[in-house]
Amino acid sequence: MSSKKVPLGGRPTAKKPAQDDPSVDAWVGSRKPEAPQEKMKRLTIDIPAELHAQLKADCAMRGKKMADEVRELLIKKYGKS
Repeated sequence: MSSKKVPLGGRPTAKKPAQDDPSVDAWVGSRKPEAPQEKMKRLTIDIPAELHAQLKADCAMRGKKMADEVRELLIKKYGKS
């Protein structure tokens, strides 16, 4: 076993906490409050694997979420209440 000693250095310096950073306060203050969204309910359905694959591929090509696409189809069929 070697008797070589490796210095570990000093203690790290304390960084200023993020909450004391004025740029954080400016960013938070500049944000616009979001409008309250309509309350959502979860719906679970079973669909054939082929239909799921088609929906998933189509949504990926258009950069949309599958849930948004299904929601739009339901709104077209049943309207917005």
